[in-house]
Amino acid sequence: MKVVGQKTPRVDGPALVRGKPVFTDDLRLPGLLHLKILRSPHAHARIKHIDARDALKMTGVVAVLTHEDFKPLYYTSAGQGYPEPSPRDMLVLDRTVRFVGDRVAVVAAETVEAAQAALAKIQVDYEQLPAIFDPREAIDHPVVIHPEDGPRGIHDAQRNIASYLHAELGDAEKGLAASTYVFEGEYSTPYVQQAHIEPHITLTWLDANGRLIIRTSTQVPFHVRRIVSELLDVPIGQIQVIKPRIGGAFGGKQEILNEELCAAITLKTGRPARMEMTREEEFYAARARHPMTIRLKVGVDEKGTFRAVDMNILENCGAYAPHALTVMSVTAQKTLSLYRCSNIRVEAQAVYTNLPIAGAYRGYGTTQGIFAMEVLMDEIAAELNIDPIELRLRNCYEVGDEIPIAKVFGEGGEGYPIVLHSTGLKACLEEGRGSTRWDKVRQGAKTGPVRRGIGVAVAGQGSGIPGIDMGSAFLKMNEDASFNLLVGATDLGTGSDTALAQIAAEVLEVPVQRIVVYSSDTDFTPFDTGAYASSTTYISGGAVKKAAEKVKEQILSQGKKLLGTDRAVIQNGFVRADNGEQLSYQEICTRSMYTDDQMQIMATASHLSYDSPPPFNATFAEVSVDTETGLVRVERIVSITDAGQIINPQMAEGQVEGAIPQALGMALSEYMIFDEEGAPINTDFTNYHIFTALDMPELVVRFIPGHEPTGPFGAKAVAEIPINAPAPAVVNAIYNACGVRIRSLPIKAEDILDGFAALSKKSPH
Repeated sequence: MKVVGQKTPRVDGPALVRGKPVFTDDLRLPGLLHLKILRSPHAHARIKHIDARDALKMTGVVAVLTHEDFKPLYYTSAGQGYPEPSPRDMLVLDRTVRFVGDRVAVVAAETVEAAQAALAKIQVDYEQLPAIFDPREAIDHPVVIHPEDGPRGIHDAQRNIASYLHAELGDAEKGLAASTYVFEGEYSTPYVQQAHIEPHITLTWLDANGRLIIRTSTQVPFHVRRIVSELLDVPIGQIQVIKPRIGGAFGGKQEILNEELCAAITLKTGRPARMEMTREEEFYAARARHPMTIRLKVGVDEKGTFRAVDMNILENCGAYAPHALTVMSVTAQKTLSLYRCSNIRVEAQAVYTNLPIAGAYRGYGTTQGIFAMEVLMDEIAAELNIDPIELRLRNCYEVGDEIPIAKVFGEGGEGYPIVLHSTGLKACLEEGRGSTRWDKVRQGAKTGPVRRGIGVAVAGQGSGIPGIDMGSAFLKMNEDASFNLLVGATDLGTGSDTALAQIAAEVLEVPVQRIVVYSSDTDFTPFDTGAYASSTTYISGGAVKKAAEKVKEQILSQGKKLLGTDRAVIQNGFVRADNGEQLSYQEICTRSMYTDDQMQIMATASHLSYDSPPPFNATFAEVSVDTETGLVRVERIVSITDAGQIINPQMAEGQVEGAIPQALGMALSEYMIFDEEGAPINTDFTNYHIFTALDMPELVVRFIPGHEPTGPFGAKAVAEIPINAPAPAVVNAIYNACGVRIRSLPIKAEDILDGFAALSKKSPH
């Protein structure tokens, strides 16, 4: 291939490196109003009375909206396909607030300062209600967080259970009873934040014809249009959503967070409006990764071969439940798609608490499940004295295997059968073994105050949501043999516009510079469900490939007509007849437009797949552990990924190199802290430490050559897979270094010291 698989500069690179005004907030609108949100100081309260008259009297204040200004329509902020699998449990503004930071009112003013000052003038009389912060206590707690009749889709509101899953394949109980050994453990992960550079930001205005324009930093422009239309009673045809360049998202912008409030102010005042969340608000009022506690029980035979798995998931979804059902569904489905097992039982509950709302975050539940499974795998290997790599090789799925759990858990309901057409997981493990000092470090002496260890973990993910995710593309040809590619797929900064251009260029046999990409605008680009679930390359790329193939057929057909022959082929930008005559793409397009057999060479295509081929990853972590201070230093990460045919090597490497700091942060330093009243404490990057360049270990990033027959040119997804395995690999490396087993993230120095002290008591010498 000439374009796919080659290092190709990003199509949006020149504008980005030159600092051109390409982001949401780079547009200046005359008469702009600035919005600020009054947020609840209480974790759970009922608004008895709200009075905004003093705020409205302030200079520069133009409007204040409260719950009295919106119809009581319950919806979900989750930007998912329709009908959404998430419960509809939220109002735009509610008379009940359910976490510290919940929305009470919105102020629009001439300046940010005036809007901020007006918040203090809004008088709110609250009736405080008892609150729940512990997800274990939430079920059957006397306090009911959503007692109203209006919400829909909640599994059991009176028990605070937002969503529930139960499934059984084979007979897990019998399988466990028949196993030679049964291992079990409980594993937990905390709230962590996406921490994208660009905050949530939205601009709205009315165009010359009175249509509502929404320019917003979002992963899901078509879902924004649909949900705003429903909430504000504006026909979809009267709304245009524009997605400019995005400064990071990681799932956090798969939500409709501010667009509806901004639009409501514009509709009320007729003026442009702007809302930008502060960094502090991003921590408690945006979305975070769902904290989970997972109990796993695995039965194996004497060789460590899986016989049964029992998985119990407790998910804290916070005060509302966007993504609650689907995240824990993915936790079970992706985690149990790694290893062959015929007896599986899963029970999962997502519960409401009076804490901030969790949502989509890169990995989407897989990260939590892989942490539990891969740490338990290390425990099994240690107990049975089996090399951890060997134990995984014995159990992992192979090409031709059907993954039965995929049929059980789909997007909020049953899924589709998935047969593994490609897997490089074994190759990833073997490549990793050869790229590390696996045997030397693992079997080396564990003495002295600072001890070295190595660990491994593996992971799978998916390539879009089967039977749900649909992408589409429009491609048209110009006289100079350039092509306009219009896609609804959303480039979040990942470079997906470039990957899609490469796919089109490869089909059309032209340089990638001939492909002019435009994404995403609900007025001009065709529908796409959005950039999530690692779907863009596989799903939207499939649509682009189909559209390009149709255009190529039209070029050939027109070329044959103009050459007066039935026998011709396309070669390097020419249509060549058997007799040696040829026409360039330019000639064919120009004559087709102006003089001969006139037509616009163009095509559209849509793509949906019932396959979702899993990419795989093996991550090896090498750490040093100071047994006197409990400090852990990650020395080296080796990340080996099977993503099928890599479309753009540099961008694929960038995906991995960006995921690993997020994963190491979750392992070692990131977690949100709340006081006894449920108020967030660490809401800045001084007190919430994300991994920076100074913290990073040596990285080795490699890809296994592969070809997925269902993907465009053999490609699978690469966006989420590298984030899942680093945390359990680090935990397993710590065990190898000093014998301390960690089952709860983040890893804390005191847990290392307590564990080491307990070991020392058992073995004083």
